[in-house]
This record gives sequence, C-alpha cells and structure tokens, in this order.
Amino acid sequence: MDTGIRILGMGVVSSIGLNVEESLASLRSRRCGISPVELLQTAHRSRLKAGEIKLSNMQLMDLLGIPEKEYREYTRTSLLGMLAAREAFESAGIDPADGISTALVSATTVGGMDKSEQMYQGGQEDYSYVGTHPCGDSTDKIAAFLGIGHYRSTLSTACSSGANAIIHGARLIRNGFCERVIAGGVDALSAFTLNGFNSLMILDPDLCRPFDRSRKGLNLGEGAGYLILGSAYSSPDTEVCCGLSGYANSNDAFHQTASSPDGEAAYQAMKGALGMAGILPAEIDYINVHGTGTENNDASEGAAMKRLFGDELPAFSSTKSFTGHTLGAAAGIEAVFSVLALREGLIFPSLGFNEPVEELGICPEVRLLEDQPLRYVLSNSFGFGGNNSSLLFKKSGI
Repeated sequence: MDTGIRILGMGVVSSIGLNVEESLASLRSRRCGISPVELLQTAHRSRLKAGEIKLSNMQLMDLLGIPEKEYREYTRTSLLGMLAAREAFESAGIDPADGISTALVSATTVGGMDKSEQMYQGGQEDYSYVGTHPCGDSTDKIAAFLGIGHYRSTLSTACSSGANAIIHGARLIRNGFCERVIAGGVDALSAFTLNGFNSLMILDPDLCRPFDRSRKGLNLGEGAGYLILGSAYSSPDTEVCCGLSGYANSNDAFHQTASSPDGEAAYQAMKGALGMAGILPAEIDYINVHGTGTENNDASEGAAMKRLFGDELPAFSSTKSFTGHTLGAAAGIEAVFSVLALREGLIFPSLGFNEPVEELGICPEVRLLEDQPLRYVLSNSFGFGGNNSSLLFKKSGI
C-alpha cells in the first residue's frame, strides 16, 4: 500500500553545489566535489581529501542575511541546514508560516562540533560556544529561521540519520500530527570526525571508488539535504514530481562500526521498503546505494542487493563519489538526488569505478544515463551499529 506522502519541495547544499540546480549541473557534468581540505583546521590537510564546501562561515552568513555580530550564535552545521531548508520551501513556493501545521525533523551527528573545537584553539578556553554544541541547537536555529513552531525534533543514528528523519516525518503526517514536514539532515566537517574516521583506517587519501575492486575507503564531506513532505490534502496546488512510496528501518546490531558480512539488516531495510509500497524487486529502476567505498560496506551492501534482486539487479550507483560521505546529511542529500533522478529521468554514474569486486560479480553504473523511464528509485542509507534505512520514491502518475 502506498504511503500517500508527496514530495512538495527540496533543497540541498554540498561540495558540488549550493542549491538543487547547481548540484544537478555537477551530476550531469560528472564534476566531483572532493578535493584537498582548505578551510578545516586539521593536521591531515596535506594528506586527506574531502567534500568540503569552499565557503567560510562568514560567507554562509552573508548568503543567509545574518549580521556579522551574531557569528558566535551560529555553527557551520546550523548555517548549512538553514541554506538547504530555505531552498526547500522556496522551491515549493511555500511560506512555512502560512498557518498550515508544519514540523521540522532534522538529523545530524556532529552538531556544533566546529564551535566546540574553536573553544580550545590557542590554548584558551572560550565557553561562550558551549550552548551551540548540542545537536538540537542546529534544529532550533533552522526552525527559528523558517518560523516553524509547531513541532521540531532532532535525530542522530549515524549515517542513516537523514533517512530516519524522513521516515519520522512521514509517520507524523500519516498519524495526523501535522499536515506538512520538512525533513532531512545536515553535517559539517570537523576535526573530530576526520580524526575519528582516520583512526578507523577507512579514509582513502585519494578519491573514493565505491564498489571498485581496488577501493581503499571513503572520503568525508559536508552539506545538507531536505525534503518537504505533505499529504494529498496539503498544498494541493503545488507541483509534485514524485512521492515517498515506502520506507523501512532495520538493525542487526552486528558491530559498532562494521556492517554484517551477509548484509542482513540492509536486506531487511530494502525488502521492507518494497513491501510497504506493495511492489516487486523487478519494478525498481535505480538504486542510489549507500556505497561508501570501504571494503566492508560495499561487500555487505552488494551481498544484500544480490539476495534481494538476484541476477536482475537494477542500475545502481553511489553519489558519494561526487560529494564524499556527509554522515548525518548523506541520506537527506541522496534523497534529493533520488527525487532529481525521477524528475529528470536520469541515472547518475559512480565516479572512479574501474574493476568489479570479483566475489560480488556486480558493477555500478559508470555512464550518465539520460531519458530513462524511471518509475521507482530506492535510496539506501546504512549506519554504524547496523542501523539501516531505505527510502522508496515513486514517479507521480503511476
């Protein structure tokens, strides 16, 4: 059974674009946004690449019309989220303060870590930044910026955070709690995450190569992606290109940071999303895979896809090869890209792929395929601790 949830608008910011149209142009031209780190203060600057947005916090504030004197009040996470969330409402021609009950569900993993790190720079603690550290601060700032007062919530479930925010938003609408939800995720680069992933030895010093035999790890990134969800009764005049047809979350609790070798939780998440929509695996036209480029993730996700789809595997690719892995923002950004795939009728390539993983026997799409009659697009987001989520988007009118 279809959920009845429609996509009313979307907004995105990442290293390949400050809005939806810039991002689409980069995806079409195969422009990778992963490059040497320039803005983040890190000892690994000369060694590691990331999907860094090449704008300072002051430049982001200027884009948002925030006075310079308020610099201490806004983390980079908040600013990126505000930029993408504003575009989402503008794209739908919706005023969030128009009287329709509107909720905000925002996901993040690092919260205000960039300001927290500034507390200790120069060897002198500056506790004026402490209040911006909690993950919920960015949600509060986005809500205040948009004028959303009905409901707001913050989710943090590692790399599946943004997908779970969208699932939570859909449930709010389906249970009559509100008529409209803006949901997605945001994360900024920080020394904390860069050092943490480096300690796990899963960062590739070169460009990541999801599902390639020679893959060595992931590249981190930053950004934000939000969808505006509504029921069939909210904003009836808004042009809609697709709907959220199904979703599911599963957890096999296999390991704190590693995916299970057989991909059990990934399989259950994908199967559950298709089951909610009432469609068969053969009806999926494209999968925007989690595809981090780590040896463990790609093998696990590949095994789950082979189990579910058999030899009739749909086209799939990892857009993390463009943006890097944006952690709590990844699922939100990739949800926007999945909607774009349906709207534009195209399948994005996986950059950097050369040789398939022999034991999997599957290959991601490496060409930009346009004018594809896409009906259903599946977006996978799999997190630490086995917290895995899949979102299923359906083209309007089918």
